[in-house]
Amino acid sequence: MSKKHPVVAVTGSSGAGTTTVKRAFEHIFYRDGIKAAVIEGDSFHRYDRAEMKVEMAKAHEEHRNLSHFGPQANRFDLLEALFRSYGESGTGKKRYYIHSDDEAKQHNARLGTSLNPGQFTPWEDVPTGTDLLFYEGLHGLVVTEEDNVAQHVDLGVGVVPIVNLEWIQKIHRDNLERGYSAEAIVDTIMRRMPDYITSIVPQFSLTDINFQRVPTVDTSNPFIARDIPTPDESFVIIRFKDPKKLDVDFAYLLSMISGSFMTRRNSMVVPGGKMGFAMEIVLQPIIERMMDARNA
Repeated sequence: MSKKHPVVAVTGSSGAGTTTVKRAFEHIFYRDGIKAAVIEGDSFHRYDRAEMKVEMAKAHEEHRNLSHFGPQANRFDLLEALFRSYGESGTGKKRYYIHSDDEAKQHNARLGTSLNPGQFTPWEDVPTGTDLLFYEGLHGLVVTEEDNVAQHVDLGVGVVPIVNLEWIQKIHRDNLERGYSAEAIVDTIMRRMPDYITSIVPQFSLTDINFQRVPTVDTSNPFIARDIPTPDESFVIIRFKDPKKLDVDFAYLLSMISGSFMTRRNSMVVPGGKMGFAMEIVLQPIIERMMDARNA
């Protein structure tokens, strides 16, 4: 961990809603003039899209489990090396995983390459002069026997909708945005489950704050749900691992977020429609204190 070069990690599984938290941080960084080195978790996958298809076929033939959730398909060692290097000197190596044609055009223009969606850009240096490193992805606080990414994180944030809601979000996203069939999506969920249990879930005991969205409508069978529960059809539970460490002012938060209430000494509940606002209200003072310590 580092006061001079802090690392902030937002972690959550595919379809969990980490993008909402990322947007809240972007607003905070913009308002406070914070220059962040942004790291995408997908860039630390071990294989590009074509390689992953080949490796998955091999794993299937050999009756092995392989998914983007687990260590066999990722470079946790390089992610830990980046977090360590940034904490020590504000430097490190990063790359991008290209998701779409638009991203390919952007990176090809920037790098003078001819890359396609599903490929990685070459490794490059993290820009100098940044105030903090911001990671958003699957493994921001992962710990294995070989690698311990979490030990280098100064602020860890988990995005953890209850699992049925997470599956509904993934099913709808993969079907509408990526054209996957319902059967293919369910197969992916099943294949990922062992790695979800061993690599994803344990991180949420290490995070400093968890945001967990809980629907107030029936999601008992996520595989037949016709639509995603709306924010107004849900509550968000905000759990603070150590409120004293983060100097959380619960009275202020309750007064600012209409309809919020406490359920435990370290947990509060806010209406789902206020999730983005609540994230900014909760996270901004924490980031500002982090910057004050950095500049002291």
